[in-house]
Amino acid sequence: MRKLGRKTDHRLSMLRGQVTFLLEKGRLETTATRAKEVQSLAEKMITLGKKNTLASKRQALSFITKEDVVKKLFDEIAPSFEGRCGGYTRVILTGPRRGDAAEMAIIELVTDEKKEEKKSAKKAADKKAAPKAKKEAAPAEEAAPAEEVKEEAPAEEAPAEEAPAEEAPAEEAAEEAKEEAPAEEAKA
Repeated sequence: MRKLGRKTDHRLSMLRGQVTFLLEKGRLETTATRAKEVQSLAEKMITLGKKNTLASKRQALSFITKEDVVKKLFDEIAPSFEGRCGGYTRVILTGPRRGDAAEMAIIELVTDEKKEEKKSAKKAADKKAAPKAKKEAAPAEEAAPAEEVKEEAPAEEAPAEEAPAEEAPAEEAAEEAKEEAPAEEAKA
């Protein structure tokens, strides 16, 4: 274990806080060396979550600083990694930090992209199917509002008749511009 320039108690407290934040939010930006330490500890916590015993829950509660995060670990995170034997997190180096040039990294939980693509495709299909189902279920309901629109249509036609009247001044302006152009040419 790296010492990270801190005494043992401070170092463990910092790492516990970062592991808790990572499991809560799913992503954490920190220095590269801290990210590597957090990665090790976070993967151990996820492995505990996969065991799902009382003893493993107590072990996780003794390390993770929030009870809600432990519940999330055992109910959501660990089951999502059921078919995976390690490699639950990834560290992506982002380059040096301005100021002290410390190498920065993002550590995040690995998501199964295939599962997410299937979920997003399924949601998109459901959204497309839902409007079709509504259209097929209520064609009679749509007929009544169409009649109401026909009643309101004559009221809307009156402003449409006024529109050509508004265009007339625009046409007059165009004719005046044509008349001014030959006058300007005569002056030149």
